[in-house]
Amino acid sequence: MIRDFENKDLNKIMNIWQTSTTKAHHFINKDYWNKNYYLVKNVYIPNSKTYIYDDRSIIKGFISILDHNFIGALFVDINNQSLGIGSILLEYVVEKYNNLKLSVYKENKQAVKFYIKKNFQIIKKQTNKDSGFVEYNMEFINKN
Repeated sequence: MIRDFENKDLNKIMNIWQTSTTKAHHFINKDYWNKNYYLVKNVYIPNSKTYIYDDRSIIKGFISILDHNFIGALFVDINNQSLGIGSILLEYVVEKYNNLKLSVYKENKQAVKFYIKKNFQIIKKQTNKDSGFVEYNMEFINKN
C-alpha cells in the first residue's frame, strides 16, 4: 500500500495537496495556497522523499520528508480522510526516520490533535513569516 513516489504521481498528489490544504487551512485565503502551488510542485516535492499511499493504483494520500527528518507534507485525499490513511503514512515514516519534526498551524486543530495523539510534542510556538499565522513546531517523542 505504501510505495515510493514516482514522477507520474506528481499531478495526482498536487491535486490532493491543493484540495486538502485549502480544506484544512480554511482560515488562510485560498490565494496564498494558489501562489505556493508552483513552489510545492517544482521545489518541495522534487527535493523531498515522498511516500504514496496507493490502494489498487489509486493514490489516496502522501507524506513528504525534507532534510532527512522534517515532515513537510502529510495529506490525504478529502474523500478518503478519517479512514486511517494518515496514521498509516505517519507510522511508516516513524519507523524509517529518527527525530521527526514538523510544523502545523495552530488553527488546524484537527491536525494538532492528530499529531499529539501520535506522540508529537509542541516544542515551539511562532508566527509563520509567509502566512502571518501562528504555527507549532512539533517533534516526535518515542514512547518505547
